[in-house]
Amino acid sequence: MNIKFSDRMGEIKASEIRELLKLTQQPEIISFAGGLPAPELFPIENMEKVASKVIREQGREALQYSTTEGFNPLREVIIEQRLKPVGINASLENIMITSGSQQALEFSAKLFINEGDVILCESPSYLGAINAFKAYKPTFVEIPMDDDGMIIEELEKALKEHKNTKFIYTIPDFQNPTGKTMTIERRKRLAEIGAEYQVPVIEDSPYGELIFDGEKYPTIKSFDKEGFVIQLGTYSKTFCPGLRIGWVCGHKDIIQKYVMIKQGADLQSSTLDQRIAAAYMKEYNLDEHIAKIIEVYKKRRDIMINSMKAYFPKEIKFTNSKGGLFTWVELKEGLDAAEILKEALEEKVAFVPGASFFPNGGHKNYFRLNYSNMPEEKIKEGIERLGKVLSKYY
Repeated sequence: MNIKFSDRMGEIKASEIRELLKLTQQPEIISFAGGLPAPELFPIENMEKVASKVIREQGREALQYSTTEGFNPLREVIIEQRLKPVGINASLENIMITSGSQQALEFSAKLFINEGDVILCESPSYLGAINAFKAYKPTFVEIPMDDDGMIIEELEKALKEHKNTKFIYTIPDFQNPTGKTMTIERRKRLAEIGAEYQVPVIEDSPYGELIFDGEKYPTIKSFDKEGFVIQLGTYSKTFCPGLRIGWVCGHKDIIQKYVMIKQGADLQSSTLDQRIAAAYMKEYNLDEHIAKIIEVYKKRRDIMINSMKAYFPKEIKFTNSKGGLFTWVELKEGLDAAEILKEALEEKVAFVPGASFFPNGGHKNYFRLNYSNMPEEKIKEGIERLGKVLSKYY
């Protein structure tokens, strides 16, 4: 076909993870590739009751158009149940419902990025965010990390060097892909830096409530005094990803810009799904549900880490995250995880090669493993299979 597409399409590539997930639909594949929650933990019976009640009692409203900002009772529930407990004081004018936090990432790119603008992000960073931002042709400047998250001194150096920085993007809790967590001191300083340099900080927080060990840290947004921190939240990792309900929380003037963008994109998120979610949150205790998720995921993380210690070559490094969904594996220099994946797939086990998590490429000797989606016996078996493949290179 001789069709001329926009220049923007040249920057857009299929998500490596989503494409890999198609391959791993085969039942014999043990997949550590996606960031998928455990489906057996979905509250199906309770959701059936709530959905039926919403249709029965609110049917005409639930199947109608609604406001772009989102269903007010749902926004109020999010403010009371999800934002206040992490130190964020917000009102309705500070929050808009999105179709998953992935939509908020796309909207953030559209809102802030002109071609050539600089985006500062952790190295590595979330692949979905990289792909959302790339369509608008920014320049990525990667900020190195240590075990305490993004190195703030390196961030400030980059801000001084790149005057056209449009925003700082970070995942402070159990970061995707590394599983690392930013310290409280760095969170506080990052909020201060946003105000000092007049640069927005986009705090992506899908995993923050899935904490296995230690105390939950306050959000970056909780330290925000000037309105430069924008927090993205979602129910996808703690409730039901199929509802596609996320939110963006920020200064009212910024939220109004997001509302304008959403009006041009999809008018609103699903009225029915918003009302079902709001009804569920009032009928049941989500914190109790999250506690059940944490119990299962912590056990699966421990099994994966212990299996890696048992079956991986001793020289291989990996993170032992205190929460979230992932561990990050570092191979010796010169190895290509994408090539190793081909052999792993022959052994019916899958992971995500790490190079795509680095916006500017390179770093082929890394890969990401997910422990939330596979049952315990599959985790041990899959890591043993993967260990046999990796042993050929050590």
